[in-house]
Amino acid sequence: MPRGGPDASWLDRKLQTDRLEYTDRSDVPGTVKEKIVAALVQIGTKYGTHEANSVLVANMVADIPEPRILELGAGHGLLSRRVLELHPGASVTVTDIDPALVAGMAAGPLGAHPRATVRAVDATAIDAPDDSFDLVVFAAAFHHLPPAAAARAIAEGTRVGAKFLVVDGIRPTAGKLLLRYLTLPPIVGAVMLLSLRTPLSAIGPTVHDSFITCLRHYSRSAFETLAAAADSPVAVEFPATDRIENDDHPVIFTRS
Repeated sequence: MPRGGPDASWLDRKLQTDRLEYTDRSDVPGTVKEKIVAALVQIGTKYGTHEANSVLVANMVADIPEPRILELGAGHGLLSRRVLELHPGASVTVTDIDPALVAGMAAGPLGAHPRATVRAVDATAIDAPDDSFDLVVFAAAFHHLPPAAAARAIAEGTRVGAKFLVVDGIRPTAGKLLLRYLTLPPIVGAVMLLSLRTPLSAIGPTVHDSFITCLRHYSRSAFETLAAAADSPVAVEFPATDRIENDDHPVIFTRS
């Protein structure tokens, strides 16, 4: 299935790629990946993305006194750290498939937090019983999964959790995507250099990964098709939000 969904246009199908981001490649030095993660933390902090995602998660479980939350593809773990501050009764299981990222989170504040557990978990094969969590979260990383793996992640997320929240970019129309294709690299590079004062050695790899990301986002119809491919019926919601179009947006999956 194309990233733009089964009815994607010819242009939309051309504006997608199977090329991996540096953070997904085994042949890229760990130092390069660390620079990209650090730059993404800087960008997310500067523009409030991490805070907005954390508040969204905390609000979704606000009525549950002691919610159990599973974060998939956590990377740096900032979302879970903030959720623990926002909800004093929450317990989080913070995970990633990359052992180096898991080790980094375990060595930091999350590893010492009494309400946090840090583990290596594959989002497509979650080692947990059915209904283990009140909420499963996959923020800013769902696009890393190709369609078959994405469908399995939806099936797994809705199996182990009452709700499965994905926060990621929503693929726009082909015309808007083409505009991003042409303008995103210089804009991201300029912002990192002039506004964030990012080290030069981190700009190239981060721009590369941001460019690949925009070509791998799923459209609304693609999310609906992926949900339909899950093992059991899954409902899909696209909650209204005040986020601008280029921002990550919430998608909520619920097992029927």
